Amino acid sequence: MSQHILTAVAWPYANGPRHIGHVSGFGVPSDVFSRYQRMAGNKVLMVSGTDEHGTPIQVQADKEGLTARELADRYNRVIVEDLQALGLSYDLFTRTTTENHYAVTQEIFKGLHANGYIFPQTTMGAISPSTGRTLPDRYIEGTCPICGYESARGDQCDNCGNQLDPIQLIDPVSKVNGETPIFVETEHFMLDLPAFAEVLASWLSSKEGDWRPNVLKFALNMLGDMHPRAISRDLDWGVPIPLEGWDDQANKRLYVWFDAVIGYLSASIEWARRSGDPEAWRRWWQDPEALGYYFMGKDNIVFHAEIWPAMLLGYNGQGARDGEPGSLGALNLPSEVVSSEFLTMEGRKFSSSRSVVIYVRDFLERYDADALRYYIAVAGPENQDTDFTWSEFLNRNNGELVAAWGNLVNRSISMAAKNFGVIPEAGELTDADRAMLERSRAAFPKVAVEFEHCRFKNATNEAFEVIREANRYLAEQEPWKIKDDPARVKTILHVALQVVDDAKTLLTPVLPNSSNKIYAMLGGTGVWTGMPEIQEVTDDDGRTYPIITGSYDDGAARWESSPIRVGFPLAPPTPLFVKLDPKIVEEELARLGE
Repeated sequence: MSQHILTAVAWPYANGPRHIGHVSGFGVPSDVFSRYQRMAGNKVLMVSGTDEHGTPIQVQADKEGLTARELADRYNRVIVEDLQALGLSYDLFTRTTTENHYAVTQEIFKGLHANGYIFPQTTMGAISPSTGRTLPDRYIEGTCPICGYESARGDQCDNCGNQLDPIQLIDPVSKVNGETPIFVETEHFMLDLPAFAEVLASWLSSKEGDWRPNVLKFALNMLGDMHPRAISRDLDWGVPIPLEGWDDQANKRLYVWFDAVIGYLSASIEWARRSGDPEAWRRWWQDPEALGYYFMGKDNIVFHAEIWPAMLLGYNGQGARDGEPGSLGALNLPSEVVSSEFLTMEGRKFSSSRSVVIYVRDFLERYDADALRYYIAVAGPENQDTDFTWSEFLNRNNGELVAAWGNLVNRSISMAAKNFGVIPEAGELTDADRAMLERSRAAFPKVAVEFEHCRFKNATNEAFEVIREANRYLAEQEPWKIKDDPARVKTILHVALQVVDDAKTLLTPVLPNSSNKIYAMLGGTGVWTGMPEIQEVTDDDGRTYPIITGSYDDGAARWESSPIRVGFPLAPPTPLFVKLDPKIVEEELARLGE
């Protein structure tokens, strides 16, 4: 039975282009999952956008001689173009500077405030002595007062995982310019996280066995250190606070982390409006049978496994103070938080300032999108920190995509085209033929289970086992040596082409571009799997901006083995993948900074 599945993808920050480490965490895994779910017959809503508020945007804008809005506009477009080129099938990729997002964010704030889960409090805020601006928590580093880690951030220690306030740090310094921040009294609104400790503990405990162990363990460990958390900042760039006496203050805005997580909901509401059915979003957010999967890197676990669920619970009136749902109605909590670990590059952390980085755009100018998608699927940081190396990328491209998969497609179609000109019919099947066809069909439920549980590495490897067996099958049957039995040659090539078609389907979530090519080679009509497109749209304030969207349900892709089209005319195929020169390793290493 078809289900409504929300794929909520972490919002990339619009202070610069995104690199391959970013898309290995939030981008490719979420798209692989969504494409599989659509093929399985489920109704997927995949949403995200650029995160555009907060001090880091202002800091980068100052560096580039731009206003915060101009900077956000620039990098919003860069990120949209890059993610679309990577083939990420967003139903809507938008931004947090829309009128719609402001309205939805303010509604969530008002619902939480009405239920008593937001309250004002005088706190000590970190200020830059040279600029007078508020310093965001993440832009302050110092020694953790709990574990002694020397590079703890002002919001969280990555070593022990505890939440922090900047004033707690020992010897704090600004990451912007190295100066020591000053702390001054300021009034802010706080989210009462302790009011959700009990209900969050019960909710998280119910996820045992379903979530990735690293995510659940981290989230459960955080429950013992919950304290009220500021959701406003002394800043003029962000969503205004929607309360009398606060809404007209030029230097008070909602904190960027608070409005960013609300983006999943606001993007769903914007998508519904643009689809022509303004209430359509409710099928993903209020149907008790709907599922919601949230994709991000591990540094965002606390926001998605604790803070966002707490905000939803508070808006629903389900915390320690109870309450009533806000005007939007009760909203679904996440079904699963799918967090990836970190990707490093040649043994080092990604660092734009040190040129230890490759941006998505630069990668795609030199290499195929499917090659990057494949690498992330089979060698990415799914459940442990992983190192990207150019030598491994070369080996996987040449040894697996080209020599295994591309070779199977090329020689199967080439031999059939040369000998018969069409997809041949099968004659009497031998035991080897039946075993090969059964092995191919049997992979569908196996791979499906892995995709459903977000185990993309296992899913891709299982599909490639079919490809390897098919190559062995052809090597053993040797149809090129059979001169006096054309019926047997037809049968062997029919079996090979059927397996090629099956493998194309199994790999579609990971390799949509090459799967579309194979679909056309074997006689498919129309679109196999939809690809994203960029549209220019106009906001309520008259501002034009790009979105990613697409018609993904119109494609023919289904999660099943379908009989190939016997008699369809075949042409000699063009290579699916480019074999890379080993010299690229040396060339790419030379581009990296020391």
